Formats: sequence, C-alpha cells, structure tokens
Amino acid sequence: MQVQEESILSSTEKFVKETLNNAEGGHDWWHIYRVWKLALRIAKEENANLFVVQLAALLHDIADSKFHDGDEELGPRLAGNFLNKMQVDTQVIKHVDAIIRNMSFHKTFEKKKFNSLELQVVQDADRLDAIGAIGIARTFNYGGHKNFPIYDPHIKPETHQTKEAYKNSKAPTINHFYEKLFLLKEMMNTPTGKILAEGRHQYMEDYIVRFMKEWDGEV
Repeated sequence: MQVQEESILSSTEKFVKETLNNAEGGHDWWHIYRVWKLALRIAKEENANLFVVQLAALLHDIADSKFHDGDEELGPRLAGNFLNKMQVDTQVIKHVDAIIRNMSFHKTFEKKKFNSLELQVVQDADRLDAIGAIGIARTFNYGGHKNFPIYDPHIKPETHQTKEAYKNSKAPTINHFYEKLFLLKEMMNTPTGKILAEGRHQYMEDYIVRFMKEWDGEV
C-alpha cells in the first residue's frame, strides 16, 4: 500500500474516532475498529482492494441513520465530504459511497442496486460483528439504550416484509435473534465470511438455549 494511502487511512481513523466519541456503545469507535480489522482479514483472503475496503469499513457507520432520525443521506454525505477534503481519487470515493449506501441489513428488503467484491467484504465484516459473543453484547446494549424489554414470551418474533416494519420494530431484544441475527449466517457473501460465521452462529444458538432454560428456572 502506498504511503499516501496509509496517511489517508490514518486521518480517516482519527476523523471517525472524533466523530463517534459519544456514540451508543454498540455503534461506537470500537464497533468500527472490529469491522475494520475483520474486513481487512477477509479482504486479504479474497483479494479485494485493501484501500477501498478499509475506507468503507472505517466510514460505514459515520452517521448511522437510526441515530439520526432515519436520515440515510447524512452518512454518505459526511463520508464523501471527508474523502473529498483528503483529495481521494474520485472513483474510490464513488465506490466507498456505494458501499456505505448498500451494506445495511435493511437494504435486503430492497432490490439490489450495486454490488462489488469490496461491498461483500465490508458487509460480511459488519454482519460478523452483529453475531457471536460480540453480537449478543451489542444486541442487549442497543435494547437497553431503547428501553426494550429483554424478553416477553407473549410477543412472538415476526418475519418483517418491509424495511419500514423492520426499522420501526419495538419488539423485545430476544426477538431480534430470530428476526435478524440467526439469518445472517446464510447471508454471508464471501467464502471467508461464511467460515467465520459458523462458530459465531453456533455460539448464539447455544446462548439462546441456555437463556430459555434459565428463564423457565430449569438451570
């Protein structure tokens, strides 16, 4: 990787850390850090463009719409403004913008408008951080942030048919495992992502089994 690219990545890291200084714990700098490192690992295995992957991983949640009144344009705009300021190549900026706009889970409810190996890599990394031990921690952190109940056996998980239904759900946190997290293993794009998802998925399944036994006083 060129010295100039390393300098841009260093500046991007600093920008993201400062921007997300007071972010919700599941979508803070450390979420970005984990996705960045996972994306880099996957990119090397899959021979993706390391510069594009790292920029997209670092900037993918610079302004998550669920913390900004549903504004899905703010994140791409902030990322684009920053990359333009850094004088990043126009084609790279367009590619990063397309990745940010198309990687979120709720985009699965829409017809796919863009695809690239780099999108697949960053999307896999982001989804991996949503499952496993880290995913469990993030899920309950967000549920607490929104004051959702932990579990209510009378409220059954739903199969959301639209983006709006998914984004507006106020279901108990445990339902999120069935409505999203357990689905992610089969949605991985890359061979490396699929392999990494196996262990994390199994960990969640084991956790839910234990949770239900404790809920009913069996253990």
